[in-house]
Amino acid sequence: MTNYAVVNPATGETVKTFPTITDAELEAAIASAAEAHRTWSKSTTVDERAALVRRVGELHVERRQELAEIIVREMGKPIEQALGEVDFAGAIYEYYADHAAEFTKDEPITLLDGEGSAVVRRSSLGVLLGIMPWNFPYYQVARFAGPNVIIGNTILLKHAEQCPESAAAIEQIFRDAGAPEGVYVNVYASHDQIETVIADPRVQGVSLTGSERAGAAVAEIAGKHLKKVVLELGGSDPFILLSTDDLEATVQNAVDARLDNNGQSCNAAKRFVVIDELYEPFLEKFTAKIAEVEATDPTSADSALGPLSSLRAAEGLDSQVKRAVEHGAKLVHGGSRDGAFFQTTVLTDVTPENPASKEEFFGPVAQVFRAADEADAVRIANDTPFGLGSYVYSTDREQALRVADQIEAGMVFVNVVLADGAELPFGGIKRSGSGRELGRFGADEFVNKKLIRIG
Repeated sequence: MTNYAVVNPATGETVKTFPTITDAELEAAIASAAEAHRTWSKSTTVDERAALVRRVGELHVERRQELAEIIVREMGKPIEQALGEVDFAGAIYEYYADHAAEFTKDEPITLLDGEGSAVVRRSSLGVLLGIMPWNFPYYQVARFAGPNVIIGNTILLKHAEQCPESAAAIEQIFRDAGAPEGVYVNVYASHDQIETVIADPRVQGVSLTGSERAGAAVAEIAGKHLKKVVLELGGSDPFILLSTDDLEATVQNAVDARLDNNGQSCNAAKRFVVIDELYEPFLEKFTAKIAEVEATDPTSADSALGPLSSLRAAEGLDSQVKRAVEHGAKLVHGGSRDGAFFQTTVLTDVTPENPASKEEFFGPVAQVFRAADEADAVRIANDTPFGLGSYVYSTDREQALRVADQIEAGMVFVNVVLADGAELPFGGIKRSGSGRELGRFGADEFVNKKLIRIG
């Protein structure tokens, strides 16, 4: 029996199933990746690996329609957003191809004493395991595989069980781009098999994007076997509104930041912390604007909100909202579910004692908080176990930077939303994980920074 299946969340139809890899096949996959690192990685130049990665990016863009339609079926992303994700993935591969030489060049060290010279030379570690989530099936893989293939690491990729078709499509792209056997290997592995992969001495590191629970489990196994880990986990990002010259535009930004990817983005704005004098007008306009967005057929070019990724996900979100209300939250708008489709929802009066204040709501549910002043806004923003991203809106630049310095998060965006870029490091602190992806920092995680001291 397999857990890997394409189940269209909009219809509930099981479109296709894929067999879980056998133990023998998994052993062959690990051996293939290890052999590719021993041979291909050691015999190719950075420029040659960059050319491969560039072609991978080009093929994403060339096949954008096909790739986008796959993930609409797999996890319900609206088609226009799916096309945008494919394009972004292509841009990430292109970015790392463009900067390959810069990110892998030797770094001289100025000696404090003695004759000669010293340099840090970057080289690959070996086989890496990537454990990827369903919410951004192409983008998540690109930000892991792109830099690491350029470095010379080889990839074992375990995708989410509901994304087997996109997983296969990515592996095919690497093959069509000219990647030799073992450079990028897709494995439909079970959780027990993944534990075996992490423990294998040929595997040198693990990158996981997923839930806190999954991150803790993987980190425990990796720690036991002394493996490097990068974790990108959940988030309950604050959107702090202190002042604005255009409330309508700010409200639209807030809605966009909440509803991107059907509200299923780790670094989406989820808790809206509004200064007292703006609270009532913001809440009124925000509720009206978010209520205009209705969940529709994700295959339509006009769809701004599709179903959640699965019926199970929608049922879980429904339970969270009901529990929040039972503990005193006020349901200002929404809260209803139709299969995997979930209505846009606004909650207020969420107290620190309410479980909702410490949870991540992975769907189109927004919590709105009233802050007495700047200090109170910072307090509310930081009152969470998460620390991934955050948003600060203020017309006072000094205030915005002052607040940004106080926010406990890995990322702060000031007066802008949906501004992720291939060049910008992505990651969090606290229970949102550790390590960074994207940008120069993302290319420096799974690297042997070897010191060479010459006398």
